Amino acid sequence: MDMNLSSEQKMLVETVRRFVENELLPLEDEIEETGRLAPEKARALFEKSMANGLYAMNIPEEFGGGGLSAVDTMLCEEQFGHAKDILIRRAFGNVYETLLVGTPAQHERWLKPAVRGERTFSIAITEPGAGSDAASIKTRAVADGQGGWKISGTKHFISDGEFSDFFMVSAVTDPDKGPKGISLFLVDKGTPGFTIGRDQKMMGLTGTSHVELAFDEVPVGPENLLGGEGQGFRLILETLGRVRLGQVGARAVGKSVRLLDLMVGYAKERKQFGKPIGDFQMVQQMIADSVIEINAARLMVLDAASTIDAGRDARDKIAMVKVFAAETLGRVADRAVQVFGGMGYCAEMPIERMYRDARIYRIFDGASEIHRMVIARSAMKHGEALFGTY
Repeated sequence: MDMNLSSEQKMLVETVRRFVENELLPLEDEIEETGRLAPEKARALFEKSMANGLYAMNIPEEFGGGGLSAVDTMLCEEQFGHAKDILIRRAFGNVYETLLVGTPAQHERWLKPAVRGERTFSIAITEPGAGSDAASIKTRAVADGQGGWKISGTKHFISDGEFSDFFMVSAVTDPDKGPKGISLFLVDKGTPGFTIGRDQKMMGLTGTSHVELAFDEVPVGPENLLGGEGQGFRLILETLGRVRLGQVGARAVGKSVRLLDLMVGYAKERKQFGKPIGDFQMVQQMIADSVIEINAARLMVLDAASTIDAGRDARDKIAMVKVFAAETLGRVADRAVQVFGGMGYCAEMPIERMYRDARIYRIFDGASEIHRMVIARSAMKHGEALFGTY
């Protein structure tokens, strides 16, 4: 297995890295202080990203995207991970591949405008009683007798929902079929009966809204149904896996790399007892463990991505990545605070906010415990095919 990057891939990584360093990172302090990204600055990021061909790079070229493979997308996602989530959304666009399963009419109405940056959207799956267990959602879509449905229910923790123009909403269309009775709908902001509620404040992720959504017999037609009736849960498992791989796995690696870089720089400069703290074995161990785990997490991300590019089922590998990369980020962030000491706990340093941001990675997109259960069940079912020799 050749893990060397091609010259084109190296150029891609360097282009994204420069954009993140020059355009995104300088805005982080302002976002932490104000709790928001000014609209004019968000617009400027979008325009610069479009000009550099960096927006919606994961979407095929035929729909106006960059047409990157899964591997190339993950290389970019790692670089995205160095920055705050709100900046990633504004600069690069979270256009999920799930929209690709839509009809040509849906592509024209929702996908292509999203790729062009004319419309933004969020995924609305999580509910107060349905987090990691997406199959237990209570939101209902009841047939209206005219070929459409009326959606009723609530969602919460919907990232960036305050700024989204439309939403990909999961709802039960047939309660007697369990997970096979769940469907996905595309719902525009402003549809009668659809309201956006309070922004649920978080410990971290400053600047990104996490709103509640309420649906009171919201009317949707057959043109709003994505992927067919009863296909919602399958689409959640299959097409959102690549989203999880990039936005959790690869970005966790990127954040870990940034933390490690800060940790190493400080260990070289900070002196105690007459010498740099990097000379002390206990500090060296924290750095070494971080290097080992980051490299392992990166290889797991790229292996899962190459499996996707080969057209094979990567769900088990993505579950492994979700657990390992998220928990690696948590450990690296904790070590960084320890190496920085009091300064690592101080709000004027990026370590403190990155430590807060890191904690959610073990929870969203399926808690570590849920993914461990998935992995264990798969191992017991498939045995050596999952964890044995090649």
